[in-house]
Amino acid sequence: MTGLLDTPIRLWITGATSGIGYAVAQALSDRGHQLIITGRREDPLNTIAARAPDRVTVARGDTTTPADLERIRAHFDDPRPLQMAILNAGTCEYLDVADFRSSVIEANIQTNVIGTSRCVEAVLPSLRAARARGLPAQLVIVSSSAWWFPFGRAEGYGASKAALTYFAHALRADLAAEGIGVTVVSPGFVKTPLTDRNDFPMPFLISVDDAARRIVRGLERSQTEIQFPKRFTWILKAISALPQVVIDRMAASMARSQSKDQETHS
Repeated sequence: MTGLLDTPIRLWITGATSGIGYAVAQALSDRGHQLIITGRREDPLNTIAARAPDRVTVARGDTTTPADLERIRAHFDDPRPLQMAILNAGTCEYLDVADFRSSVIEANIQTNVIGTSRCVEAVLPSLRAARARGLPAQLVIVSSSAWWFPFGRAEGYGASKAALTYFAHALRADLAAEGIGVTVVSPGFVKTPLTDRNDFPMPFLISVDDAARRIVRGLERSQTEIQFPKRFTWILKAISALPQVVIDRMAASMARSQSKDQETHS
């Protein structure tokens, strides 16, 4: 089966200033694709563009800001259609239940869910234009494997990723009739500036370059679900199939252990 990335295409990547988005942008640029890259900081975007200035367009902006997205949309108009959008921009803020603040929940939802949905609204007309020309088109939404288990302190982050995955799956059903595919990427722990702030053990941690290779390989194979590393995602899926009372006990035990570790290191 011919994959969408078998020949060079135009695509848009958000959250390209660091971590997974930065590494995926570099990998796809090196493969000859024409990129529009978005993020809030211009210097990292310019670094990517310098590798292939004829194929990489910098479109700086905040994906939660409608005015920024309206400005970014101007880059989508081109004789060569936009065929893929990799919506990767996201955040991770943890909640201290002893000082419960709904603003932490809001911050995760605002960036990870609302920001992504605004990106979909911005890019769908371009993907539909590609389909009107008989070309394949794909939305790629970067979620997380975290929502498969109720990790302590992750009320906001996990809830946002659960919502994002449901959103993507429902969108896949609605867009199927138009021939626009939707791929969900569910990484485990990846060493990025975000995870560098974590103060707890991260099993099966992989490098950002490894994550980018897995994502690009999955997209080249036209996978609708890209989940890695397998050892971690299989464990989480197996645990999620247990009775809820067992999951609750495991989660509570892990939360208590984590709290003791924090007290020890404080």
